[in-house]
Amino acid sequence: MKAKDLRLKWHDGNQIELLHNGEAFFPALCKAIDAARHTVHLETYIFNLDQTGQKVLDHLRQACERDVKVRVVLDGFGSQDYVQDVCRQLADMGAQFRVYRPEPSGLRAIRFNLRRLRRLHRKVTTVDNAVAFVGGINILDDYVDVPDDGQGPRPRFDFAVSLRGPIVDDASRAQRILWLRMAWRRRDDWAAFYRRVKNIRQWMQSRRKEKQPVFPSGRRASLVLRDNIRLRQSIEDVYLKTVAQAQAEVLIANAYFFPRRRLLKALERAAGRGVRVRLLLQGRVEYAMQYRASRYLYCKLLDDGIELYEYTASYLHAKVAVMDDCATVGSSNLDPFSLLLAREANVCVRDADFAAELARTLEAEIQANAQRVTEASLERRGWLGRWADACSYYLLRFGVALTGRGSEY
Repeated sequence: MKAKDLRLKWHDGNQIELLHNGEAFFPALCKAIDAARHTVHLETYIFNLDQTGQKVLDHLRQACERDVKVRVVLDGFGSQDYVQDVCRQLADMGAQFRVYRPEPSGLRAIRFNLRRLRRLHRKVTTVDNAVAFVGGINILDDYVDVPDDGQGPRPRFDFAVSLRGPIVDDASRAQRILWLRMAWRRRDDWAAFYRRVKNIRQWMQSRRKEKQPVFPSGRRASLVLRDNIRLRQSIEDVYLKTVAQAQAEVLIANAYFFPRRRLLKALERAAGRGVRVRLLLQGRVEYAMQYRASRYLYCKLLDDGIELYEYTASYLHAKVAVMDDCATVGSSNLDPFSLLLAREANVCVRDADFAAELARTLEAEIQANAQRVTEASLERRGWLGRWADACSYYLLRFGVALTGRGSEY
């Protein structure tokens, strides 16, 4: 399939590095923050004050001491356990911060409101408009709250990418737009806004950026965003179109798999025309309803000729896919929360070498740490397990119905 068929904003000449787990991601992130001269802009769903979270804050503090402008955006629900402490530390160091849809307090906290489900789930960081990080990894230690079978905990299985080149401009622009939109909700930030209006010429000049380098051996990539305004189906459309055109392989690793019918149909059709379709899904129960609702789909998926594997070493948190020579890495699950409600960010990479690298990493995990799902293994669940799966499936569908999209699932 030609790249233009996706109607995405493609950029050639990008340097893209695959970062596997926090073990690779956090050192790269902290190194970039340490090298910052002008700006650091970090967005995350979860900011946990564990050892890793405190380390990131320490590097941000050092950046502030060098007069680097630091901006941090936290999601009010994902970071609710530590949001006050994190914001206090950010204020003390002189960083700017905003909380996306803070959780209500008192009686308002128990009132159902669909707007509370619209979260900032993307994880994007830019440094000096020169390097960006996009993926599924929160500011959360790999080993916090993971299962332990007595042989020591295993890290969450997740990915991110570091980006250099023209695509970084798109990441920076997306962050600036969200930052400004959030400013309109604040009633204590008008003074700074009026100062910018008064000095609009100087402010516009300050926004001018150096042209991004184009690396001769760089990769073609596009930043794919999802929001609740213009880009409601952008990430899902990328999956649909790349699956529809796949000729040899579709390999998806996704933490929460409960896609709409049209994506399930696209996977069925791909398997029907001889494409090898494999799904690597959670084998450890982190959130029971989502896990069991996904399992309810297994029989139909197996009947469609799709190979299923469950990751059992630890929690699978990845949201990645390989479809022939196209790969995607990002924050979006294939479930109603990500596809209907949350702000998400994926990077779509059209490069055979990068796709092969991601595929090799997934293959190694499948061989070492996954169990294949078969009809025989499903039969061993027993009636109680099948009943729990069915109840979870219909409860989740009922929840989707509240969004007005129940008929699509």
